[in-house]
Amino acid sequence: MTKTIQVCETFSSIQGETTFAGRPCFFIRLAGCNLRCRYCDSQYAWRPGRRRTVASLVREFRRSGLSLAEVTGGEPLCQCATFRLLAALCKHGMTLLETNGSLDISRVPKAVRILMDIKTPGSGQAASNEWRNLELLGRKDEVKFVICGREDYEWAREVIASNRLTKRCGAVNLGPAAGLLAPPTLARWILKDRLPVRINLQLHNIIWPGAVRGK
Repeated sequence: MTKTIQVCETFSSIQGETTFAGRPCFFIRLAGCNLRCRYCDSQYAWRPGRRRTVASLVREFRRSGLSLAEVTGGEPLCQCATFRLLAALCKHGMTLLETNGSLDISRVPKAVRILMDIKTPGSGQAASNEWRNLELLGRKDEVKFVICGREDYEWAREVIASNRLTKRCGAVNLGPAAGLLAPPTLARWILKDRLPVRINLQLHNIIWPGAVRGK
């Protein structure tokens, strides 16, 4: 297994999403992605990155002084060295993997907490969902839907119910797509249906509005 990996950027910030929102976190954003979601906010990660050794990334995490690390992208699982990186990070702190849900998660180390997207029709990438991944999720893991409109919301509501996601996962997060759905609208829908989910607002964009990367 290769000891190097293509990296877009590394930075320390406040975790903006899921149940970890608000926590200081060391981010490793890997380069490359197999999807092209219409609302993607990190298109710069689609391009090839800088090759780094897994060991150097682990050292940088340790130097950060933080106890939480997240490997994100792009799509981290496009690179086989990601599994080595995740295993190494787990030895030094809690480790999160943010993945778009289109690639097999069966090789992700058990100690890693998976934050998995489920792509809605509005993303333009719903056909890419790897539905077998749902069977591999546990109570430490979370799923996330980015909602572009009412059709996406109703679709997500059905997926949540039919797959018993609120029982299978530690949290189900629904977030409004920036510029496509107003947060109060999504909040009203969730409240009306008494849906047992979390509304997922990107806290980092509230703290640093207009930041395009590294936040």
